Amino acid sequence: MELLRICISFTVIWRLLEMAASDPQTVLLNQGCSQFNVTSFPNFSRNVNRSLTELRGQLEDGMHFAVAQEATGSDPVYAMVQCRNYMSTSDCISCFTTASSQITACSAANGARVIYDGCFLRYESNMFYQQTTQMGNLGICGNRRASPSQQTIFQTTVERLLGNLIEATPRMESFFAASNEEVVGVNGNVTAYGVAQCMETIDERGCKECLEVALANIHRCPPESDGRAVDTGCFLRYSDSPFFPANHTVDLRPFLRTRNTTRRNALIGGLAGGGAALLLLLTLILFWVRRSRINMAIPQDDVEGPPELQGPMTYTYKELNFATTNFSHQNKLGEGGFGEVYKGILKNGRVVAVKKLAIGTSEKVKAEFDTEVKLISNVHHRNLVRLVGCCSKGPELLLVYEFMPNGSLDKHLFGEGQGSLNWKQRYEIILGTAKGIAYLHEEFHACIIHRDIKPSNILLDRDFQPKIADFGLVRLLPEDQTHLSTKFAGTFGYTAPEYAIHGQLSVKVDTYSFGVVVLEIISGLKNTETSLDPTAEFLLKRAWGLYQDNMALEIVDRSLNPEEYNAEEMKRMIEIAFLCTQSSASLRPTMSEVVAMLKTVTSFEPRQPTQPAFVESERRVNYIAQERSTSTSSSNATNSISQISGR
Repeated sequence: MELLRICISFTVIWRLLEMAASDPQTVLLNQGCSQFNVTSFPNFSRNVNRSLTELRGQLEDGMHFAVAQEATGSDPVYAMVQCRNYMSTSDCISCFTTASSQITACSAANGARVIYDGCFLRYESNMFYQQTTQMGNLGICGNRRASPSQQTIFQTTVERLLGNLIEATPRMESFFAASNEEVVGVNGNVTAYGVAQCMETIDERGCKECLEVALANIHRCPPESDGRAVDTGCFLRYSDSPFFPANHTVDLRPFLRTRNTTRRNALIGGLAGGGAALLLLLTLILFWVRRSRINMAIPQDDVEGPPELQGPMTYTYKELNFATTNFSHQNKLGEGGFGEVYKGILKNGRVVAVKKLAIGTSEKVKAEFDTEVKLISNVHHRNLVRLVGCCSKGPELLLVYEFMPNGSLDKHLFGEGQGSLNWKQRYEIILGTAKGIAYLHEEFHACIIHRDIKPSNILLDRDFQPKIADFGLVRLLPEDQTHLSTKFAGTFGYTAPEYAIHGQLSVKVDTYSFGVVVLEIISGLKNTETSLDPTAEFLLKRAWGLYQDNMALEIVDRSLNPEEYNAEEMKRMIEIAFLCTQSSASLRPTMSEVVAMLKTVTSFEPRQPTQPAFVESERRVNYIAQERSTSTSSSNATNSISQISGR
């Protein structure tokens, strides 16, 4: 009984201490309502309440950042909440509760936000998750200064701390850092405490840009003892007293790009110290040089990690259905041979692309799906789209990929962005695509033949670097075999003749498709665009004719600035494309050879290419290939390809 009373007393004391330590940090820093009203307030209000309920549920699960969306009716709601990472779950929920009460005062406005010291809450009728900095950003300075004798050193300390925070925070996975800076002064020690945080839905560049604006807004505050800067995508704060637990302090040094001058000075001191130290130094230098040469000999710059078969992250169908707003047409990014692709936002705020595979859902297909997806998920290269996860338990098979903000290459060559790419960008796209294919063929532990290289399967990231999509998916199609596939898997106009007609598959099939894509990138023209003029030549045939007449540069896109490229180098790029599209697969270079030629395009002398395939009668070959897919006799196809290839 006595033990029970002691336990109860201890629990009561612990609860009191916990309540005393609780601090939801609900000092209101900024609030605002949109100037525009919704069309249907009851419907919008219902969506807001549902979104807030969903956000609370995620916070109760221990998350500090969450997004939710309700797209029912004409007034959709996109919502976001973020607590400072040092806050406890109870304090985070308490701050969110206060924010929820405050934000509903905006009534029929189609957007609102409130920012506290401890949390941020916002909702809009439009997607805003990737916004970084907007009008209305501001700095908020305190009204108490450091002691006069310490003002200068305090200001210097704050500036150094904030500078380190905005450099380090964008490089951290959670976009959050809490740190302090202590300086020993004549009149006593001075310590500054600081926090920097970005929304987890933006990228590293956006985080850095936002924090730089925040720094400009807060730099006028010192020597005030505290200051804050708020913006759409980030938060920055400093103080002369701690406002976060000591166990949340982060060591910023690993995230700062600084030279280790201490080690360098120590080596210099050792050099002056005597013969033994000199001998040791020379030994270290020789070891370092040897290691550097070894590292230079191994081309590691494009590979993101070792091929450890760990498998992708598994999502439920409900999660992905929610992320894409019930696979709404509004979120549809496109449609390809393997199914439809939708933009989605996961509960942690990450923007992804969700592909619905159109390959059936039988138990056999699901088993093959799990095996192949595990293989694909371990393909890590900067020029290949990263597979984030999958879902095999539901009405459809789903793949979750990293989101590419600049879409597919075909849109920039032939669509709304036509003519927008300069030559430097196009060259980087050509080289990056070649590297990605070479990795699939020769560097991954299992050779993967894509079979459908074309501009719509080459995606562009924020910096217009290429990433190949849909690699490995053809293995999921039925009736697929290693060397001879009875089910055609490619796009006419990009497909090598030996595969389109005979079904003969090798890595040189991808080499051929790559050559066609290179010509499209150089010319800005689509290889098979003949719908407007039935008598028009295919790009490959037209380019070859100009090349034979020593007029190869006539094919170059007129929107390119001639001062951006060297004419002789451009001619060599065209010759590389023709080497890749030669009729005989054995004459085509491997993709690693292509990469080498592209890197030395200024100096190499390519061998003379032979006539490309599908030149004499592309339409007839396309017709034959289509007939083959519907079981046309192989003898007719064999005779036709012999005529076309001139054999």
